Formats: sequence, C-alpha cells, structure tokens
Amino acid sequence: MSALITLTGVEKYYGDYHALRDINLTIDEGEFFSLLGPSGCGKTTLLRTIAGFEGVSGGTVMISGKDMADVPPNLRPTNMVFQSYAIFPHLSVAENVAFGLRKRQMSKADKAEAVKEALAMVGLDGYGARAAHALSGGQRQRVALARALILKPKVLLLDEPLSALDKKMREHMQVELIRLQRAVGITFILVTHDQEEALVMSDRIAVMFEGEIGQLADPETLYRRPNSRRVAEFIGKMNFINGTASATDDGAKLLVPGLGKCTVPAEQCPQGVRTGDVAIGIRPETLAILFEGDTAPRHAADAVVDEVVYYGDMTYYDVRVDDVAAPLTIAMKNLIGRPVLEVGDKARIAWDDRALVVF
Repeated sequence: MSALITLTGVEKYYGDYHALRDINLTIDEGEFFSLLGPSGCGKTTLLRTIAGFEGVSGGTVMISGKDMADVPPNLRPTNMVFQSYAIFPHLSVAENVAFGLRKRQMSKADKAEAVKEALAMVGLDGYGARAAHALSGGQRQRVALARALILKPKVLLLDEPLSALDKKMREHMQVELIRLQRAVGITFILVTHDQEEALVMSDRIAVMFEGEIGQLADPETLYRRPNSRRVAEFIGKMNFINGTASATDDGAKLLVPGLGKCTVPAEQCPQGVRTGDVAIGIRPETLAILFEGDTAPRHAADAVVDEVVYYGDMTYYDVRVDDVAAPLTIAMKNLIGRPVLEVGDKARIAWDDRALVVF
C-alpha cells in the first residue's frame, strides 16, 4: 500500500484549549482506519481537520501528496458521513442520494444511473422513490453512505455513523461496512468510542487520549500487547496485579502475589524490561476455571467465586485468590455440559505465562 494521507506535526488550539498535540500519522490507500478514544480526546477534531471543516494551528495535512492548507472541504477528495446522517426528510431516497451531484455537469439519465448504482452498492435497490422520512435507522445510514459514495471520493470519513442504531443493527452494519469498504476499495476513516467496533472493523487503530495518539497498531497488537496501562484499560477489560520483576537476558522473571513465579519474554514487556515493582495485566479470557476432566496449564491456584454474571454464550466470574488484593475477572465460554458456578463456590483457576503483560 502507498500513503494517501500524511499528517505531520498537526496542532489545534481553541483559544487556550490544546485539542490536538503534535499528531504524526500516515494512512494508506484502501485502508480501513479508526480513530478510537473517550469523549473529548480529539478524534472528531482530527477527522474534521482531514475533511477541511477545521483548520490546523500548526503542522500539515497532505492528501495524495498535496498540502490541503488552502483547499476548502468541497474541493478535497473526501466525503463525510455524519453521526446524524443529515438526511433531508422532505426528499425521496433518490433525491437525497443525488444531492451531491447537483453541481456536476451530468445528464438527467446519467445522474439516475449513478443513483441506481450507489443504492445497489449499499443494498437499497428499488428504494429510490421511497420517502426518506419513512426509512428505518439502518436504511437512513445506508442512504447517507450512498450519498457520500456517489461522488467517488478517495477517502470516506465516518463520524460515529452507527451510534444511533440498536445493538443488533449496529453489529449487522459493522459487517456491511467492512464488505462495502472491500468492494469499493477506497480509504475509510472511522471515528468511534466503541472499542469492540474498532477492533472488528479496522486494519489499524489510533487510540487517542487528550489530543495525542497513545498507540497506533493493528487490532490484535492493541489488544494483546497494549503499550501502556492506559491503553490496556481502555481496550477491553484487563485484570491488574502488582508484582516484582527481575530482568533476564531475553525477558523478565516475575513474582506475582497469589500466582507465584512466572517468566515472560521481552515482547510481553511493552514498556521495556526492568527490575523492580511492576503491574501485571491479564485478560479475563486468558484465565480459566478448571472443571472436572480439564488439564491444567503451567500454573494454577485455588479461588472462591465472588460474583457471577451470565451472558448466555459467556459467563463472567469474579474470583478471590489469596494474597491478591482485588477479585480477578475470568471469562468462560458456556459449553454444553459445563456447569455455571455460583457465588461462594470453590474453584481452581489456571493460566499460562503467555497471558501476562508487564507494565
């Protein structure tokens, strides 16, 4: 892939408020890229600087090798789908989709064909004559996508486009957006505060905090090897236990209260291998409760069930282990024949050295 968008030293101030801080970022052609972070972290501001709706206070925004400093939004090779969809309720679906073509020198027949192709692209064949106000939330979102894609932008900017949908429709549209992006082959940049949404949809994710990029990586790396405790706590759930470490030639030896001695390679120490007090992170699904007939991995310990949360396909247990200050959360798949434990039950928990991340 070749770079399509390059941000270099981008700064943005609103008066004294420092909204973006030295953003350096490259986004490739054909990439599904996400800006992820809590409310107020600067992700929408960054998206709007790419679109041209916000000017930068410093640095440069380049698209296709051209500096966008003096290029207004309507002349940039981008288009945006807003959180509200901005559908015109008094227009038909076809009229909404064709709205962006109103200044194009095209015949009526060519515009109609372009609208037909755009609606087919988003799975709305035959909906052109329907009134926009009669559409469901998912259909309005598709109309907004068709209206953006009909202009054939190099970059489609998506500002939390699924946040107004219910859970089942949101999950369905996540898959649809992935398929659509692969089909059209253009760069998608998604803004979201939903960690699961970003992990499911993205080729790469930039996690932002307070106007800065905390980590930029592919979804698996972000989840398995977060580079800081802050990123680890934001991406999914992670248990933390205080322990001590001593450096070795190729990693670290750990002494973890309640869990004993462990050895990890350097790659599981994203902030570098060091000697002294550390925090050890363990994802809930990398801990296990041993049931009858299960074979224990390298490490195991006794525990007592403190809380049970049943989700149907999964059960989340909080368990107490001697010498561990806070309960540990464990995620277990509800397999056929596997019992669901109750509060107060004794359990044997197990884990592997590869489950540990050292901060």
